[in-house]
Amino acid sequence: MRDGYATTNGIRMYYVEEGHGPLVLLCHGFPETWFSYRHQIEPLARAGFRAVAVDLPGYGRSDKPDATYDVEWLNACLAGLIGALGHERAVMVGHDWGGLLVWPFARRYRERTAGVVGINTPDLPRPAVPPIRLLRDLSPDEPIYMVQFQDRGVAEWVFSWGRGADDFLEMIFRSVATVRLEVFTDEVLEVYKEAFRPAGALTPPIEYYRNMDRNWELTADLDGTPITVPCLMISATGDPVLTPAMADGMEERVPDLEKVLIDDCGHWTQQEQPEATTAAILSYLRRLDPWP
Repeated sequence: MRDGYATTNGIRMYYVEEGHGPLVLLCHGFPETWFSYRHQIEPLARAGFRAVAVDLPGYGRSDKPDATYDVEWLNACLAGLIGALGHERAVMVGHDWGGLLVWPFARRYRERTAGVVGINTPDLPRPAVPPIRLLRDLSPDEPIYMVQFQDRGVAEWVFSWGRGADDFLEMIFRSVATVRLEVFTDEVLEVYKEAFRPAGALTPPIEYYRNMDRNWELTADLDGTPITVPCLMISATGDPVLTPAMADGMEERVPDLEKVLIDDCGHWTQQEQPEATTAAILSYLRRLDPWP
């Protein structure tokens, strides 16, 4: 594998890549890095694609500017990255927060999008009210973590307790969201711990959550715009966060859609079931016409 940096939208983004051919851009979730796609990069390259796994802005070795980490700014970074890598278009693959970026990306940057693969994260219908307001109203007495993340400094203070990021990451990856706990060995967790141990390393990723209501406002003009490129939705039977049922009705907004359901798998699909995930992505990619 090769690694490097590309300058886009005023920042440097770190990436790991292998292969030559049509670009497949792999976007991770929270709290991850490019490393979450370590099992997919080589098989995609062998199949004739240029597989590029990025550290999203604010994560890992990518720049962490004092910026507003909203969907408009983040997707501008991804659009610029495609050009910086020497391509016109890419198939956008997104898991978790990466998925929340690639679906609106396909609407905002249609000329840059050859296809979309959502891993666990479906293309969700626009709610009638801002999502954080909705979540507050649904659970006012026991707010879920997305609501608790909203107050700046509070989450960072909590995550500083004990061994700081180390304890937080062990809790996240070895939780009820994970079906195949054995994949998160001490060696694997150490990679993530090294990425999030530095002071302030968790703040930019949490800022993604703090912009959820802003993202709702910024994407108002995209409501009702279908995604017309071929798309793939990969769901996992054991994911309690992004359940397979959340993908019901996607066809109304994404008419050219294939769905794949992976068994014995929790939230971390490309890591818990790497072979099945890779096979589904490759089967989808091979049906597409080559893109520049």
